[in-house]
Amino acid sequence: MLARALTHSSTGGADNERLEFLGDRILGFIIAELLIEQFPHEKEGSLALKLNALVRMETCARVAEAAGVDAALILAPAEERSGGRRKAAILGDACEAVIAALYLDGGIEAARKFISKHWQPLMSEVTGDLRDPKNALQEWAQGRKLGTPSYRVSRREGPDHAPRFTVEVSVRGHEPAVGEGLSLRAAEQSAARTLMQRLTP
Repeated sequence: MLARALTHSSTGGADNERLEFLGDRILGFIIAELLIEQFPHEKEGSLALKLNALVRMETCARVAEAAGVDAALILAPAEERSGGRRKAAILGDACEAVIAALYLDGGIEAARKFISKHWQPLMSEVTGDLRDPKNALQEWAQGRKLGTPSYRVSRREGPDHAPRFTVEVSVRGHEPAVGEGLSLRAAEQSAARTLMQRLTP
């Protein structure tokens, strides 16, 4: 079951997609439990933002790396060469699949033990504005009738298996901001976060 949880669909055989589907639900349930316990006075809206921040793909990918899932992934040679062990989507899915494997093998307590160990240290990070930076910037711009923010890739460096992107985001009437990241999504979020910090000091 662990081998299945670590096997990416690129291999062409039995993969971890069904386990990932189950693990995603288990993770959300247990994180909700932890949030209720740790933040007894928070309102539902605040808890929902914290939950979204803790279960999003990037957070799961961080946990996967901390738990050593990246080194244990089973990938097709082509995916290996393209840097699959560093891709947040692959890491995040594998992390959720491992959670499902723990649940199916050892029950909810086994899954809870893993999640508590790896997510508890992240609880202190869920403060401030937890909205996705791109969504927050879009809401800000549209609320002021400035249209939709525009993103442009200004630079792409590094080999295909480990690229680094630089993205510029602009909103009508304001100076653009720049962000960098190991994926296009991460670079766009970084740029949006930088511009939001400037627009809403």
